[in-house]
Amino acid sequence: MGLKGGISSLPLLFFLLFVLFLNGGGGVSGLNIWPLPASVSNGQQSLVLSSDFHLNTQYPDSSSILSGAFSRLVDIIRISHVVEGNLQYGIDESYKLSIPSPDSQPLYAYLEAKTVYGALHGLQTFSQLCQFNFTTKVIEVHLVPWTIVDEPRFSYRGLLIDTSRHYLPLPLIKKVIDSMAYSKLNVLHWHIVDTQSFPLEIPSYPKLWDGAYSESERYTVEDAEEIVRQVISTLYAQRRGINVLAEIDVPGHAQSWGVGYPSLLPASACTQPLDVSREFTFEVIDGILSDFSKIFKFKFVHLGGDEVDTSCWASTARVRRWLVSRRLNQSEAYQYFVLRAQNIALSHGFEIVNWEETFNNFGNKLSQKTVVHNWLGDGVAQKVTAAGLRCIVSNQDKWYLDHLDVTWQQFYLNEPLTNITDPTQQKLVIGGEVCMWGETVDASDIEQTIWPRAAAAAERLWTPYDRLAKDTSKVTGRLAHFRCLLNQRGVAAAPLAGRGRGAPEEPGSCYVQNLFLYHLCCFGTEVSCLIEKLFAMKIGHESAEETACTTAPLSRFASRKASTLHGNAFK
Repeated sequence: MGLKGGISSLPLLFFLLFVLFLNGGGGVSGLNIWPLPASVSNGQQSLVLSSDFHLNTQYPDSSSILSGAFSRLVDIIRISHVVEGNLQYGIDESYKLSIPSPDSQPLYAYLEAKTVYGALHGLQTFSQLCQFNFTTKVIEVHLVPWTIVDEPRFSYRGLLIDTSRHYLPLPLIKKVIDSMAYSKLNVLHWHIVDTQSFPLEIPSYPKLWDGAYSESERYTVEDAEEIVRQVISTLYAQRRGINVLAEIDVPGHAQSWGVGYPSLLPASACTQPLDVSREFTFEVIDGILSDFSKIFKFKFVHLGGDEVDTSCWASTARVRRWLVSRRLNQSEAYQYFVLRAQNIALSHGFEIVNWEETFNNFGNKLSQKTVVHNWLGDGVAQKVTAAGLRCIVSNQDKWYLDHLDVTWQQFYLNEPLTNITDPTQQKLVIGGEVCMWGETVDASDIEQTIWPRAAAAAERLWTPYDRLAKDTSKVTGRLAHFRCLLNQRGVAAAPLAGRGRGAPEEPGSCYVQNLFLYHLCCFGTEVSCLIEKLFAMKIGHESAEETACTTAPLSRFASRKASTLHGNAFK
């Protein structure tokens, strides 16, 4: 499959030129790619990138898009990929990366992908194979030859951010997008507005952003375009292979709408949900979605629909009279509102995502173009797919990042296809999403609350099921390495051990933050079971007695010298 917009239908072929240099020291072992590729093979030798490391490609690059991206690739720490093309849901993201053995001539690394976005994933993988040698001051690739054939398990791999509960500055949102690309997440779910604030400019109804916390805590249309697509030759999400899913949550969670337009609310003393009885309510929704269609190019829009308390409709005399005239009870009015909002979205070319309450209450009435977003309970995805609708999984007990007591292990083990055995129904689960609700995060702490737990879910959503670890101790070292890589790239990822948003407990290497990682660095996995149980007991999840472990004596810890902790134990 080729790219749209006049780009060649031929597969994209990328050649990275190396000069051979055998590394005499050796001593490199282990696989530290995150998320784990579908297929990997490697050798035991090393190469060094030449000083004239450059790109040869069959991809038409008249605007220097790829050459510019490759010049930044050499820096390893931050890769910016400027892309022209139509990024949409379901685009082919597969790639094949081959790095030869030292005796190959000519000595090229070879990256093949059917789309630019597959190539971006291949470049991210390539960047994780590169290490800077501080002695020789060159970039090295160890364990060659490499052959990696890779593609995502799910087409939707999302992260939600919430800019209503706390405003997030534009540069911070860009940093989040960067970090998503590193772990191959591909959808930024932007929960833009809620009860507390309405920070986005809506040209059709310019008083809506009067509901922002302050004049300085707003996003202009140009800000939104800067995040999503090209403005003055600058892309952000799209050039990193990430779609932006915009959300307006209706009819509940909308009190902030009434700051600029009070008639949207049932009454001054009863402010939620939006007034179902007024045509103006749906005119405003139509205007918002019309403006959205000019900014957000993803095929989906999120219309919320969760946590709707309809008691205001019944307690407001004017709305109550409307209900009687329409012969609707409160639950039927809720259905009326959601379905009408869906039809407005469909008229603007969107397909719809709704929170699961809409399905739980009137699933057989929803548009067939609805994706049901599961967040409340287990078993919902089974019911949704059995009804023939698509589903996104974000169950709050496992994939809500604001739940700081949920460990990365729980994020990793959360399986979107639990109890869904029919292959046709499995295909209707388009993926999953981790949710960073904003009540307790702002620019000061959002990154360390997201990472590294979101990365654990990212591997669940990318890697083939049969290659996922059933025992999280098998991936602890690799995830710890990825967390340190995020730190090196300027992402404030927290240590693996402890609650979400934890901090280092004592001085030490990033790779050995505490006893939990210490046993992996220095002793392998033989004491992994006991250490994980002790750690779980420390944070109150379970007792060590529940699972028997066979381990080496803990007295071995005391016999090791502190000097063994220095350096990169995961190299």
